[in-house]
Formats: sequence, C-alpha cells, structure tokens
Amino acid sequence: MNGVICFQRGSLFITYEVLALKKSLTLDTQVVEREKMKSYIYVHTVSLDKTENHGITYQARKELHKAVRKVLATSARIFRGPFADTFSTVDIEDHDCAVWLLLRKSRSDDRAARLQAVQEMSEARHWHDYQYRIIAQACDMRTLTGLARSKESDLRFFLHPPPLPSLKEDSSTEEELRHLLASLPQTDLDECIQCFTALALSESSQSLAAQKGGLWCFGGNGLPYAESFGEVPSATVEMFCLEALVKHSEIPTHCDKIEANGGLQLLQRLYQLHKDCPKVQRNIMRILGNMALNEHLHSTIVRSGWVSILAEAVKSQHVMEASHAARTLANLDRETVPDKYQDGVYLLHPLYRTSQPIKADVLFIHGLMGAAFKTWRQQDNDQDLTEKVSEDETKYTTCWPKSWLARDCPALRIISVEYDTSLSDWRARCPTERKSIAFRSNELLRKLRAAGVGDRPVIWVSHSMGGLLVKKMLLEASKKPEMSTIINNTRGIIFYSVPHHGSHLAEYSVNIRYLLFPSLEVKELSKDSPALKTLQDDFLEFAKDKNFQVLSFVETLPTYIGSMIKLHVVPLESADLGLGDLIPVDVNHLNICKPKTKDAFLYQRTLQFIRDALAKDLEN
Repeated sequence: MNGVICFQRGSLFITYEVLALKKSLTLDTQVVEREKMKSYIYVHTVSLDKTENHGITYQARKELHKAVRKVLATSARIFRGPFADTFSTVDIEDHDCAVWLLLRKSRSDDRAARLQAVQEMSEARHWHDYQYRIIAQACDMRTLTGLARSKESDLRFFLHPPPLPSLKEDSSTEEELRHLLASLPQTDLDECIQCFTALALSESSQSLAAQKGGLWCFGGNGLPYAESFGEVPSATVEMFCLEALVKHSEIPTHCDKIEANGGLQLLQRLYQLHKDCPKVQRNIMRILGNMALNEHLHSTIVRSGWVSILAEAVKSQHVMEASHAARTLANLDRETVPDKYQDGVYLLHPLYRTSQPIKADVLFIHGLMGAAFKTWRQQDNDQDLTEKVSEDETKYTTCWPKSWLARDCPALRIISVEYDTSLSDWRARCPTERKSIAFRSNELLRKLRAAGVGDRPVIWVSHSMGGLLVKKMLLEASKKPEMSTIINNTRGIIFYSVPHHGSHLAEYSVNIRYLLFPSLEVKELSKDSPALKTLQDDFLEFAKDKNFQVLSFVETLPTYIGSMIKLHVVPLESADLGLGDLIPVDVNHLNICKPKTKDAFLYQRTLQFIRDALAKDLEN
C-alpha cells in the first residue's frame, strides 16, 4: 500500500514538474530547428517565483541560460576580434557568418563601413526569421535607427516594445497623464503654455467628477466656449493634456522631466489605446519628435521600444502618420542627419535614408486656416473656409508634393511647415496667443535654419498669408549675418493667391459669426494695414537686385465664407507683387494650390518653374 502511495506521489510529482516545464517553456518545432543551428534561441518570459526553480524546470532553465551565454560569448568574440579574423576559433555555423560579419561591420570606426552594413542588412531578402532576430537583439542603437530609416528594411529587424508597467491601483491613463502634466514646472512659462496647461489640468480634474459637462464644465467636449456662440470642437480629456505636453516638450528641461516620470511608457500606452484616433497619435508623435531633439534622451527612447513603432508608422500610406514618424526618426539619426526638425517642420521627401544626393530644398508654407498637409492635397469637394476638414486620413486626397513632386524631382528635399492660425480670437486654439506676421516669421526662420535650410539652393512655395511670411522671413534673414546663406541660396518663390496689398476678408467681420473678434492675422490682412504696406515696399526694395525668380497665381472665382457670404478673397490687383509672372486661374481661394490631376496646368506650371529655377543646381 505504501509502495503504491509512493508511486502515486512520485507520478504526481513528475506530472507537476512536466506541467511546470510546459508552462515555462513553449517551444514549437521551428524553435527546435533554430536551436540545432546553434546561432539563435528565443527565451520567453518565465516566472520569477523561486518555488518553481527546482527539479526538471530548474535544470531546463539552466540549459537555456547556458545556450544564451554561448550566443553572447560568440558575439562578444566576434565584436572584439579584428574584422579580418577568420571564424576558425568561434563556434558558429558557416551560413551565419554573414550576419555576424554585418553586425561587426555596423560597429566599425569607419562611418562609410557602418552605413554600408546597414544598407546590406536592409536589402537582405533571403534570411531566415531567426537571423533577423539575431540582428534585432544584437545591434546597437545607431544601427537600429538606421534600419528604421531604410525603406526596404524588414519589420522583423525590430523587437516588440517591452511590456508596459502596470497602472497604479485605482488609476487610469487619464489620471496618469494628468499627474505627468502636473509634475512639470508650472512657473516661468510663456502665456500660451500656461493656458494649455491650466486648461488641461482643469478639464481633467472636472471630468473625474462629471463626464458630461455644461457650459463651462465641458467634460472633454472642447475648448471653454459658450455653445450658444458657435460649434464646440470635439476632443477628449487626453487630447487637452497631450496638447499641453506638446508645448512643454519644446523645452529641453521639461523633456527630461517627462522621461524621468515615465512619460515614454505612458505615451506608448496611449498610442496603443488610440489606434483609431489619428489626432491623438499625431500629438504623441509630436511630443516624441520634440524629445528626440535632445540627443541625451536617444538611448532611453530606443530602449523603451519606440523605434519599432516608428519603423512601422513611417511605412504608412497616410502622409501625416508617415511624416510625423519620419521627423522623429530623422531627429534620432545623428549618423546621417545633421539637421534638427523642430515641431511644425515636416519631411515629405525623402522619408528615408537615400543614396540619391539631395541638391536643393523646396519649402511649402501654408496660409490662414491651412496646415502642413491638407493645404497641399489634390483638389476635392469644395470646402468652406471655416469648415474643419475631417481628421480621417482616408478622406484626404493625395498630398501632391510628396506623391508627384518627389517622383518628378527625386533630388529635392521637400519640407512642409505648420503653424497655428485662426480667423477669430474667439476660436483661437490658445486664447492668449497674439502672433503677428513678424513674430511668426522669426519663429519659422529659426526652425528652418535649424533644419539646415540655406545650406543648399531653396525654392519657396506659399499660399495666401504664407507668402507674406516668406517675404518677411527673407527680409529678416537679410539683416542677420548668420542667416545670409538663406538669401544667397534662394532661387525662386511661388505665390498662390498671396494678398500683397490686402484682402477683403477682415471687412466682413461684422457679418460673420466666426469673425466677431478678428484675429491679429486677419487684421494684418486688411487693405489699410500699415504693416502690410511696409512689408510690400521693403520687399520690393530688397528683391530688385536679387537673383531669384518669382511666379504668382491668383484665383478668379469667389470662396464661401461661412454659410452666408461668397467672397473673392484675393483679387487680381492684390496678388500682383510687381515682380515676375502673374497667372489667373479659374478656381477659388482654397483650390488655387490644389491641382485636380498631375497633368493639370497648376501642377505642370509649378513643376516647370521649379525645374527652371534649379536647372544649374540639379545638373551639378
């Protein structure tokens, strides 16, 4: 009886050990085959419970750890030894030598060798899955970033982000985000950052008590405007906090605080939770792109797993998602990108590392109520000037500078700039913000110079108020010796319906609900604006002895302003700069910069101008 009992107990013990082993180690046949090749093994997360570290389970783990140490020792010997050494003393299969050689080459002191190694890795098409994983686990930060910025790279080069820490008990992402924002310095900030921060903290605090707000307790429904005066924009509590964090992330010391307080992991959690909300994801990318401007944070950004997310996002078919990811990756890539892309400066081409020499820059500057991407889409259904274009990228038409111009002129770097504007102070995103053309031009000039604008020939492409900013930027650059390269390298300017002599827009402020309180931008566009007249006179004086070309287009059709009024926003006489050609086009103010097709006159004439103005530069 005792023997039977012992036998049964022994069976139970063995059964327990086998089940424990099965729970700890789940190996399919493919993994076994990989282990036979002696080059790679993937270790799954196992329990840290010490009570399980005995018997068969313990022995199996010991063997796995020995195998992993063997791989690490192999890689260490290869990386330590001279590049020309043979592998006769290294326990590694012949078919894996190429992988380890490329890894060794990617850590060479020779920059050209490192770049060549990354290119060869990205072009690999015949490798097994485990070989991609060897690279993923053994490459350094510089190589990983290079692979993410290589167009042909396989996504198997990138490990999944590490598991995110659990939320605190009885907490939520909304609360964690609020705590992160509240942990940042709240003093010595400009008025706009203070406004965004106060609004976000107030809104998130109120939403915890009441999810549905009233007139001023709006519970995530939008900015604090009385609903009776106009449409309240839709947004979540997270969006308020993210918009405030975007502003804070422009301050380097605040980026350090965000990182130290777990911001990278929290932002990653939000990014995954809001896969169906592109606007939330774009604000997260803006914060990450701003943090990537600080080189000492690169290692923590990479270790947090963001590069794998960026590598996938940059391949997106949606231009905004791809360009936001490309900006962040470019800021991480100090190996090939000396420039820094600050918030609002977006790459349309090239999104990746390229062997194609970049010979010139083309800069796109939108106008009032425009944006870095939507302004330059193909012509679609007529849009009301005050209508909010859908945030759903699937409803956007193609961004023609990225899809057409990049193909027709691959040697160009194409950049689109974004800045906030409003028709009315009542609807301004930052109610305390009062930015004149002079203020904005200095801000944009600083950002563009940081991105390397001026180091090569430049073409400026502008719509509406954007053209006034271009004129002011060039005038300001002419007064600053450190900006002289921008003037010397400017080859041409394209103006799409730019109101050089003012617009009728501000004159209708009394009749339109959105213009009850015209913004400073609108006031500066009025026909009797002294600032506008001074800008025009100064620019003509400046440009008369400069060697750059000018091409202007102007609308001939009126545009709907609100639901009541049709307005010819920029008449022919106002669009006449007094320099270069002026071409009337039968479209309205919104569509003057949106060609219907690639064969349309608007695009073909624009392309011809760019090619002619850069003819000598593109030949060299």
